[in-house]
Amino acid sequence: VDVHMSDLLSGRFNLEQFQGLAACGGFSYGDVLGAGQGWAKSILFNPALRDQFEAFFQRSDRFALGVCNGCQMMSTLAPLIPGAEHWPRFIRNRSEQFEARLSLVEVMPSPSVFLQGMEGSRIPVAVAHGEGRAQFQQTMVDQQQQCLRYVENDGSVASRYPANPNGSPEGITGLCNSDGRITIMMPHPERLLRAMNFSWAPAHWGEHSPWQQMFNNARAWAGEA
Repeated sequence: VDVHMSDLLSGRFNLEQFQGLAACGGFSYGDVLGAGQGWAKSILFNPALRDQFEAFFQRSDRFALGVCNGCQMMSTLAPLIPGAEHWPRFIRNRSEQFEARLSLVEVMPSPSVFLQGMEGSRIPVAVAHGEGRAQFQQTMVDQQQQCLRYVENDGSVASRYPANPNGSPEGITGLCNSDGRITIMMPHPERLLRAMNFSWAPAHWGEHSPWQQMFNNARAWAGEA
């Protein structure tokens, strides 16, 4: 179901109607720098919306995914999300330019609902952002909540450009909250769900790429929650 912020503001939809929430990227909420933070503040500064989102995040049978702008938005909503108090904010890439490329990431062990059974996988993924560098305020988020990181071709952590396209420390580019229901990431796995989305793919993948498993996992979790 496509739900716009105007739908929530007008009351046409309410988050209590849904079990899952995906906040998309692609310069949603304006093709400008800081759009994700602006999106979040439209929630934080509206008492009714703030209460609605907080109630959604608090429920143990609800899940959410934030990608790119949606990642920036949800990281700014961290005060409303249980177990997300040490999430970073996302700031301007060290390159000072928009980065659009295919990067290699590794799935890390975590409780993320979306990434169960994918730990240790190294998969190419699309990145397209100008503000993807994770900046931690004081304490680095617990390693259990780090779920995705950029790696070099040999599997080592990518600390340098271009394998690390934005300069995030330890290559971190995906996180989840402490119970794994809420996951945020800068890359775009939703753009690469089918093998045909790649210029080349190994034959054993079949029709779907490994990223399809994220959404299979979410559907399975939703059926059990």
